[in-house]
Amino acid sequence: MAAREYSYSPYSKFKVGAGVLCTDGIIFTGCNVENASYPVGTCAERTAIVKAVSEGKRKFKVLAVVANKVNNIFTTPCGFCRQAIAEFGDVPIYLADPLMKDVLKTSLSSLLPCAFGLGNVETLQ
Repeated sequence: MAAREYSYSPYSKFKVGAGVLCTDGIIFTGCNVENASYPVGTCAERTAIVKAVSEGKRKFKVLAVVANKVNNIFTTPCGFCRQAIAEFGDVPIYLADPLMKDVLKTSLSSLLPCAFGLGNVETLQ
C-alpha cells in the first residue's frame, strides 16, 4: 500500500499505511504521522477514517492495514484506532506485511469484543 511510504515516523521508524473502502467504492488512505510529543501523533487507520469522514463518508466496507510484522506477528490497530473504527461498525480488517505476501483477515469484533458505542451513550441519557 503506497500510503505507508508517506509515513512521517522519524522517531520510531515504524511505517504504517491504511486504507478504508467505503460502501460506494471510494478508497481513502492514510499513514501514521508522529510528533516529538508522542500523544500528538496520529495512526494510519485514524488518518484514513478522518479523511473519509471529512469527505462525507460514514459507511465502510473494509479496512486494510499494512505494516511490518514484529516477531512474525501482524501489526493490528491500536486501542484508540479500534475504538475509532467501532464508531462506524464492525468491518472486516485485513492486516498485511509491506510486500503483501502475508495477509490476515480479522474483524473489529475480534480485536475489540466489548466496544463502547452509541448504545452505551444512549443508555446513559
